[in-house]
Amino acid sequence: MTALAKAMGTTVECLESGRFVVGESDQHIQSHEQDEAEGIKILQFDTGGAMGHGVVLRDQPGVIKSWTVSDSWLQQNVHRITGAKNLCIVTGFGPSMQPLFNPGDPLLVDRGVIRVDVDGVYFFRVGQEGFVKQLQRIPTANGLVIRAKSYNTLYDPFDITEGMDFEVFGRVVKVWRGEEF
Repeated sequence: MTALAKAMGTTVECLESGRFVVGESDQHIQSHEQDEAEGIKILQFDTGGAMGHGVVLRDQPGVIKSWTVSDSWLQQNVHRITGAKNLCIVTGFGPSMQPLFNPGDPLLVDRGVIRVDVDGVYFFRVGQEGFVKQLQRIPTANGLVIRAKSYNTLYDPFDITEGMDFEVFGRVVKVWRGEEF
């Protein structure tokens, strides 16, 4: 059990209790637990350090550190997630996904989704570079290709193929698009 916990980046106690997300520390998991008086706290995605991703997010105009939401808000506004404990915030970066969202806009990401089983918008890395793109599964004669597409037509799509250093951090489940008035 100790070896399994170590391999999963958690503790034996968390495995036994069922309160864990692969690669997250106990402190991060506990921050997602619901406290009726305080609500559900959703933390920013940690791009380096404790979670060890070491991801570079170019053109990031600052970050949103956390949100606290009520259970009823979550139930009414966020659907098809693997669980509240798997949610994190990524601050939108770069103009490639405009007009879906703008740099600086909050993105709610479900870290419980770490594979591209369906087409959708995902937060992922190739090498050390972080991306938020629409990923489309395309069957070819040589197997499945995942095409990364931007909403901004000035950006070319690119293919993610077998052998690339590719990791999915989560599926984007909600975006907020800010406009200045």
